[in-house]
Amino acid sequence: MVVAAAGVSIGAVTVAIVAGYLLGSIPIAVIVAGRRWLDPRDLGDGNPGYWNVKEQIGHDAAIPVFLGDTVKGALAGGVGIAVDGSAWGIAYVAVAAAMIGHAYPLFARFRGGRSILAFAGGMAVVSPFAVAIAIGALLVVWAGTRSFAIAARVGVFGFPLAQLLVEPKERVAATGVLMCIIGIRFGQAALRERRHTRS
Repeated sequence: MVVAAAGVSIGAVTVAIVAGYLLGSIPIAVIVAGRRWLDPRDLGDGNPGYWNVKEQIGHDAAIPVFLGDTVKGALAGGVGIAVDGSAWGIAYVAVAAAMIGHAYPLFARFRGGRSILAFAGGMAVVSPFAVAIAIGALLVVWAGTRSFAIAARVGVFGFPLAQLLVEPKERVAATGVLMCIIGIRFGQAALRERRHTRS
């Protein structure tokens, strides 16, 4: 069957969603920290991601988290292209599913992270030229500020501007939808922190 309005196979969409979500649900940070009998969700800001693992457990533990979370998004994007390379939206659906899987992982009691690296990995496959521009901006800011944290924010949140230079507005708009997932997760984290402070 085909979705007439979009000309997209329902089967392709289903595969993209299921595969993306399952890939995103692999809790890399929880697995890595678990080898040290720790759970990053109980440490620091409670985010099972690269930054929290780096700050609470150490650089050596954070490296596989960085790589693993990025690869999850990249694989999801690759699945989307593989099931229907003619419809770029399928790859976006797969990356969105991976980001949701990372945020609400099936394999970690639905307590996940903010999906930034899953987004970055997915975009590296879906929009490699724009990612190259964003990485260039990241490196320039890093060299100027000597702060990778600041540079990473410029690279991630400035990505739509980089994409606008090389891709149609429709794809930039789709990227904006993906970034809303990140925004929601940051908002939820801030709300939890506020409740914790009040209690």
